[in-house]
Amino acid sequence: MWIDSHCHLDASEFAGKSLQLADEAERMGVSAIVIPAVHRSNFSAVQELAQNHAHCYYTLGIHPMYVPTSKEEDLQFLRELVAALMRDSGSALASRFIGIGEIGLDFFVPALCESPLKEKQIFFYSEQLKIARDFELPVLLHVRKSQDQILKYLRRIPVPGGIAHAFNGSEQQAKNFIEHGFKLGFGGAMTFTRALQLRRLASGLPFNSIVLETDAPDIAPHWCHPGINTPGELVQIGHEFAQLRGCSIEEAARQTSNNVLDVLPRLARLIKTSSVQGA
Repeated sequence: MWIDSHCHLDASEFAGKSLQLADEAERMGVSAIVIPAVHRSNFSAVQELAQNHAHCYYTLGIHPMYVPTSKEEDLQFLRELVAALMRDSGSALASRFIGIGEIGLDFFVPALCESPLKEKQIFFYSEQLKIARDFELPVLLHVRKSQDQILKYLRRIPVPGGIAHAFNGSEQQAKNFIEHGFKLGFGGAMTFTRALQLRRLASGLPFNSIVLETDAPDIAPHWCHPGINTPGELVQIGHEFAQLRGCSIEEAARQTSNNVLDVLPRLARLIKTSSVQGA
């Protein structure tokens, strides 16, 4: 079993073929796909995909790159929606909700690093951490060029762990995230031979700290770069990861999937229930 821990399956690049791509990924061995929201405007889209495919699950949050077009009342809307989902755990829509994300900080894009957008990013990030803390939910973190600031606020507003998506920091930063109960997401960028630091981290960090992801349609692996990435590519990404680790493909699939389930307990319960019902 492979789990794609981060896939924007609702993206416009998929041109209405999202469910078809999820089916194809399932046939290739991807047993679960986590779909993070990025903006209030796509909350319903990720929910609909999760409702309409047995192997799709979703998180809700406001991505730092969508902060410029977001309003403060969107945070209150998110909090109220999460509260309603947590109360109504019996419905299919509520049960497939597994965390807060994609949230975080992006200090790669120059405009986002300048006032007032930098401060607005930090405000949205910290307020969403509070939602995760208050409802005891894990988070999917966007950490591009912002690892130290991300960690600074995690120390102030502790949450029940999560995933540092598309991790590309130092070994020390990786260890700091692990100490805070986070797994580290690796995907297509790791498949490029020139990505020496990423490949060292993927091969050398504790095995129980790594999860795999596609971030589809973005961060395509080398064999389809610069084309559109899809969730089915996770399987070959997993094969490349197994080669880096010097382990079997079966061990890579089992360990990375267990790591996802360890850090996303609502997903773990859903998959366990599904397995029991299908037995």
